[in-house]
Amino acid sequence: MQPTARAQGFRGWLRRATGAWLPRKGTLDTGEVLLSQRRVFILPSKAGLGFAALSLILLIGSVNYTLGLGFALTFLAVSCALVDMVATYRNLAQLHLRQGRAAPVFAGQEAQFELAIANRTRLARYAIRADFSDVPEPRHVTDVAAGAQASVVLAIPTTARGWLSPPRVKLSTRFPLGLFHAWSYWRPGTRALIYPRPEDGAPSLPLVGNSGSQVRAAGSDDFAGVRNYQAGDSPRQLAWRQIARLDPALGGQLVTKHFEGGEGSDLVLDFDALPASLDLELRLSRMARWVLDAEQRALPYAFRLGALRYEAALGAAHQAACLRALALHGSGEPA
Repeated sequence: MQPTARAQGFRGWLRRATGAWLPRKGTLDTGEVLLSQRRVFILPSKAGLGFAALSLILLIGSVNYTLGLGFALTFLAVSCALVDMVATYRNLAQLHLRQGRAAPVFAGQEAQFELAIANRTRLARYAIRADFSDVPEPRHVTDVAAGAQASVVLAIPTTARGWLSPPRVKLSTRFPLGLFHAWSYWRPGTRALIYPRPEDGAPSLPLVGNSGSQVRAAGSDDFAGVRNYQAGDSPRQLAWRQIARLDPALGGQLVTKHFEGGEGSDLVLDFDALPASLDLELRLSRMARWVLDAEQRALPYAFRLGALRYEAALGAAHQAACLRALALHGSGEPA
């Protein structure tokens, strides 16, 4: 019982001693982070272990046969290894890390997190590898000149809507000889917003006339010109004369007659108006598709999602607000 208690006491003391300067697992690094000497770890690589074994064999042979040149070669090799250890450590230490912007994406796309690596010393850094810690082999290798800065974009696949927090980022290097492996961890505090994946083959936009009847997106009083064909346009509105003049070899495509005036229409994207039999995620995906279609067709649209109400509008800010509301629906976080 006594050795066990002593072992537990030693583990507790070691945990308390290292916990004062080692970053705890799961702790987010906010703001700019400096890779100080306590955040950089270094160990011999496989090549370094082989080099150490070879140096030991040289030393034993030199002792057995009293070879002066053997001693000189052994000490020279060990000296090079020690210099390489210091150079590998310095290649990673004293770098400044800062998180960049993470742009929103749709579920199924890759979320991209930007990492800015700043080198404010007079020593250039080479072959800095950066990637998420769960990736077996780093996919990004960059050099950072003295007094310069480099950016690395780390991508991770997405499957579900909502906020996505990236895993730990591992930075490592084996420069210059590869005998040692130095690494450090960084946990970015930024998050990426994942929008619902737009539904494929969604029904046409729910355009409703002022009288409550279904109408076209545009009137038919005054001819205003032609525009590119969009999904949902009636075949009777195709501008066949203009289509015949387009050369398919030059990227010709279908065009539609565009009219102004006529009966007005209101576009209201109401989540509660969708069939309740549909799955929740499918309804959110359909709403996301309608938001994109309305923006593409330049149709002002109102947005309703539960108690959330947005008046009819158009533009990037309105689209982002609607997609954000869809992404955070049911999460308890304010849109």
